Amino acid sequence: MSHSLPHDPSFFAEMSDVKPLSESDKVALTNKTTETLAQRLKREALIAEVEMDDNGLSVDKVEPIDPHDFIEYKQDGVQHGVYKNLRLGKYQIDVTFNMTQMKFDEARIGLYKTIKDCHERGIRTLLVQHGMGLNSKPFPAFLKSYVNQWLRQIDIVIAFHTALKQHGGLTSVYVLIKKHPDQKLINRERNRRVG
Repeated sequence: MSHSLPHDPSFFAEMSDVKPLSESDKVALTNKTTETLAQRLKREALIAEVEMDDNGLSVDKVEPIDPHDFIEYKQDGVQHGVYKNLRLGKYQIDVTFNMTQMKFDEARIGLYKTIKDCHERGIRTLLVQHGMGLNSKPFPAFLKSYVNQWLRQIDIVIAFHTALKQHGGLTSVYVLIKKHPDQKLINRERNRRVG
């Protein structure tokens, strides 16, 4: 069925001053509705990507270590007794971060985020489970080698040491984090919530 214009002369009379829209008259319709799940996930992925690039943890070359090697590090100024207590697993472990089943980028972002989060919350000691990586690709102890490098690149990590057998031994590492500048305030808050 074809649509033709009305033949009523009064219609044409009414329409005589109407001009067709030009390009400059067109209005772009904006969708003001809330973002869809797909859009939100895409935005979050982009944010995570930016965080990953900004956290300063290297992805290029790493010094491979043997799966059976101890990994250890201490910043200048860390007291011998403090480091010894860390090495002997004497500090309470408030957080455990297990990266053994994670993809490389997930592990990298997660490690950085966990350490930053612990620092903000006034948590001083955590256990990082990196696994031994006997059969990891492209070389044995792949993730362990990177953890050894990454922890040195995070300025708030003041010491780390391979864990004792009861905490995972060669598959895990104790990490000691610098005191937060507001540590007293954080402790007071924590004690108020507990008490």
